Amino acid sequence: MYGLLSGGARGPAVRPARSVLTSLMESVGTAGLAAAADRPSLLAEIDQHAAAVRDSLAAAGSVVHDAALAGYAEGVREAAGSHGWQPPTTREHDGSTLDGSTVDWSAPDWVLARLVAVCALASAQAARDRTAWAACPLNGGPPPAGGDRPAAG
Repeated sequence: MYGLLSGGARGPAVRPARSVLTSLMESVGTAGLAAAADRPSLLAEIDQHAAAVRDSLAAAGSVVHDAALAGYAEGVREAAGSHGWQPPTTREHDGSTLDGSTVDWSAPDWVLARLVAVCALASAQAARDRTAWAACPLNGGPPPAGGDRPAAG
């Protein structure tokens, strides 16, 4: 699926991966993940979608990282858009859209659930990256076990 849906990430106007993921988080991720935190069934659905995204990336020879996730999300949006799907533009946390309607998080469509899953994976990856950065001895983290902190410079 990744190969089929990754076409949105190609071409001269490719947005940087972090920009794509930030935009996705603002449009559906923040509200979707907040809704999932309050709805165990939605959380389970998002988790299943996240596992499928990881499997698709692995089948394409990739791992979970910003560029792969952004390409996947762009591909999903492009493919869904070609079939008439329109993303809701949600406000932070409350799930209401800019036109005043609300997203029914009790039964999100497949595309919306898949995109929220991409946001969940991107958030988890960003947290791991921050932890790794902070733990690096060159960035002020703890020294390696049994050794002194390497000299900077």
